[in-house]
Order: sequence, then structure tokens, then C-alpha cells
Amino acid sequence: MHNVQKDWISAIAIAALGAGVITTLAVSQGQNPFVGLGITLFSAISAVIIDHLM
Repeated sequence: MHNVQKDWISAIAIAALGAGVITTLAVSQGQNPFVGLGITLFSAISAVIIDHLM
């Protein structure tokens, strides 16, 4: 096994970028931007927590 140190900032940035792409598409189709931002934040935080637990 190898020891991998978790980089929280990179994990949040990558998760937010991934969720942001889909959210941008949803907002362009007429979704409320604040709902889209909430979805992006929730997705990024969830991804980081799951990554930390695994």
C-alpha cells in the first residue's frame, strides 16, 4: 500500500468544476441560478466527503 495525502483544495475545485459544467447547462435552459449554485456546492461537498472517507 502507498500513503496518499489528501489535497482538500484540489478535490473541492475538481468536484466544483465537474458539477459546475452540468449546472451551467441547466441554468442556460432556464433553471434559477441560485438553485444551480446550491446544487454545485452540495455536489462538491458531497464528493469531497466521499473522497475523504474512501
